[in-house]
Amino acid sequence: MTELHVGDAAPSFSTIDQDGNTVTLEGLRGQVVVLYFYPKDDTPGCTKEACAFRDLNAAFAEAGAVIYGVSRDTAKSHTKFREKYGLNFPLLADENSELCEAYGVLKEKNMYGKKSIGIERTTFIIDREGNIAAVFPKVKVDGHVDEVLAKVRELV
Repeated sequence: MTELHVGDAAPSFSTIDQDGNTVTLEGLRGQVVVLYFYPKDDTPGCTKEACAFRDLNAAFAEAGAVIYGVSRDTAKSHTKFREKYGLNFPLLADENSELCEAYGVLKEKNMYGKKSIGIERTTFIIDREGNIAAVFPKVKVDGHVDEVLAKVRELV
């Protein structure tokens, strides 16, 4: 797994959103993309982060950015999560972990002595040309979305 840095070309991807629509990085070219990776639908931290992005989605749009959430949940799970919390941006289903691996967000986690591989909460901002403009690793949810919005406004 390679670590991505500012200035690197964002790894290309093709996956589906909650409605089964194919989303590709190439199809998003020309837009500033906020791609945030989170561990699991409808869990406390992930819900708090998703609702924060939901609440500021209009501000991101005004700044010229689109938001996509990514986890290894199914499209069906994403649909339920979006409906339950009124999320107003697409969620990408990465069931085979290809997107997570390409962006280097799968890490070994140790909870109660049990080791597993899971998504380390990470956000990327991808510029209009498809390059990494910012990376937020090991995200702490509180205040994160405001930090991302400030960075997007700097970039546009």
